[in-house]
Amino acid sequence: MTTTASGRRTGRASTIALKLLMAVTGVVFVLYVLVHMYGNLMAFGGQETFDTYAHHLRELLTPMLPYGGFLWVMRVVLVASLVGHAGAAFALWSRANKARDQRYVVKKAVRATLSSRTMRWGGVALLAFVVFHLLHLTTHTIDPAGTGGDSPYLRLVEGFELWWVTLIYLVAMVALGMHLRHGAFSALQTLGLTSTKKRYRIAQGFGLTLAIVIAGGFSLVPLSVLVGIIQ
Repeated sequence: MTTTASGRRTGRASTIALKLLMAVTGVVFVLYVLVHMYGNLMAFGGQETFDTYAHHLRELLTPMLPYGGFLWVMRVVLVASLVGHAGAAFALWSRANKARDQRYVVKKAVRATLSSRTMRWGGVALLAFVVFHLLHLTTHTIDPAGTGGDSPYLRLVEGFELWWVTLIYLVAMVALGMHLRHGAFSALQTLGLTSTKKRYRIAQGFGLTLAIVIAGGFSLVPLSVLVGIIQ
């Protein structure tokens, strides 16, 4: 009995650790997408503004780091966070499947939201989009417009002028918004900030607001390109 109780305590502790890992790596991603969204909105300032911003990103922390070094450090942090986030999510999902009984299923089915039910598949969709996005605008491996230009602004605009590229992006933003809504709430719940009804509602509202601001902010640029506001 002692061994069983010790095993349960160890299991609970590791589950808490996995949830904390998801929360911390989730915060890293939220901070990144906020900065990235701000950078994307520079496109409303025109080609010179956007290209200058992209150039300055590569000069950050020089000469301590080589040209573009900061971006590589950031990419390493993001990849490490992605591995930790995805690994923790898979481990928690696997444990939940093993521990779930019929009563638990019924209880969760009543309270589950669309965002919570699509977290895993939404995460997979976002991962696929990130790969496409990097191949398009970072490595230039994919060039839908067929221009092959060096200007970040022109590559962005000419890409989003294609309706199907914009559609892929907007679908990904829907997935991002749903992921952020439930993820932000879950992170606050893990940190013990939803203990009362008022805090629970605030956490729900925070998740929804964050999702609308970030997904909506990212969607402004491709939609503006498609309708001709950004040219």
